Amino acid sequence: MSTTTASALPPGPRLPSIVTSLLMLRWWPRVVAVCRRRYGKVFTLTNSVMGRMVYLSDPADIKTVFAGDPRILHAGEANSMLSGLLGETSVLVVDDDVHRECRRSMMAPFHRDAVARQAAVMADIAADNVAGWPAGRPFAVAPKMAEITLEVILRTVIGASDPARLAELRAVMPRLLRVGAWESLALAKPELLQRRPWRRLRRLMAEADRLLYAEIADRRADPHLDERTDALAMLVRADGGVAMTDRELRDQLITLLVAGHDTTATGLSWALERLTRHPDLLAKAVRAADEGDDEYLDAVAKETLRIRPVVPDVGRILTEPVEIAGYRLPAGVMVVPSITLVHDDAGIYPDPERFDPDRMLGVTLSPTTWLPFGGGNRRCLGAGFAMVEMRVVLREVLRRVELATTEAPGERQRIKHVILTPHRGARITVRARRTGVSSSNGAYG
Repeated sequence: MSTTTASALPPGPRLPSIVTSLLMLRWWPRVVAVCRRRYGKVFTLTNSVMGRMVYLSDPADIKTVFAGDPRILHAGEANSMLSGLLGETSVLVVDDDVHRECRRSMMAPFHRDAVARQAAVMADIAADNVAGWPAGRPFAVAPKMAEITLEVILRTVIGASDPARLAELRAVMPRLLRVGAWESLALAKPELLQRRPWRRLRRLMAEADRLLYAEIADRRADPHLDERTDALAMLVRADGGVAMTDRELRDQLITLLVAGHDTTATGLSWALERLTRHPDLLAKAVRAADEGDDEYLDAVAKETLRIRPVVPDVGRILTEPVEIAGYRLPAGVMVVPSITLVHDDAGIYPDPERFDPDRMLGVTLSPTTWLPFGGGNRRCLGAGFAMVEMRVVLREVLRRVELATTEAPGERQRIKHVILTPHRGARITVRARRTGVSSSNGAYG
């Protein structure tokens, strides 16, 4: 057992914080990987935006964080820069009792049975989209996956059904969620929204709010509210036990859009990027899709999220000193369980650079060694929803088109906000369309 070091942070590079920020903005996973090799499983980075960050890659230390007192380990405070977009009551940016009650209120739409009822809708949305994919030429599949996952959220989470409003939401939401680094400054400092360079973002946010509040009003007035299965209806009915105000509902809907749209689309894009570079595994996945082998498709999704995690790490800000990894860390420090470092640890996953879905078959994954959705009381609410969506969409793609394999090098990870996306958009080629595919409804009923 290590001896606790008093009043000292773990070692780390002695770079100006702005330099560290710029390096992480461009090479986030690479920076932490280099630090892991040089300083060991715990090290400190000082970032001009996030302050002092103590990175952790030992599962035992990560367990200490995930199992720790949420009053001392604040994830909402660590996410506070998102409140300009998500809102002050978003489940991602609140802490303590407020977070616990908010999370409890949002559980119902993400229970296993509730998610299973949405699988047929997910399949139909995917099938309709795949029908329009070009054949015989390479194209970036990431934008197609983003269309699918956005439509899934609009129809199953928000429950939008009015054609005109659906069309407006389809147009506005991608533009709002594509904000760049420059526009993101105004999300961290909302007062900037009043200035000229950020007025476009303010208009987009206002338009999104108008549409979401209209959906909320429709749901509150719906005489058939009790029969609806969309997440918004469940939240309005207070299936989780605590009724929300319109503002709280708006904040949670934006949160679900941001947290569940690009992330799942990116995971799906990486899955196809990986499969098309492994002919044997692609053939096995096609057989699984044809035969309804959910276990193997789940394994493909899990291994994809291991080798290409969508989010590189998660953070908790300490509200008082805590002993972790042999150090007594002071209040104000952010502890950062590193998803990328754990998933790339050869001691946990032998030959970690090898894409191998079989390693995910018949195993019980530990929440401190497979953590693409975070962990502890802040584990992603929609993790089960995302895994079902990945399996369903992969099945529909593999059942409906024949994908060409490639010997091209794997696509690099590109940082988009806090998401690691394929740098060329996960380019694939549809060799041919498969015939004799029945309607998806029967397979997911």
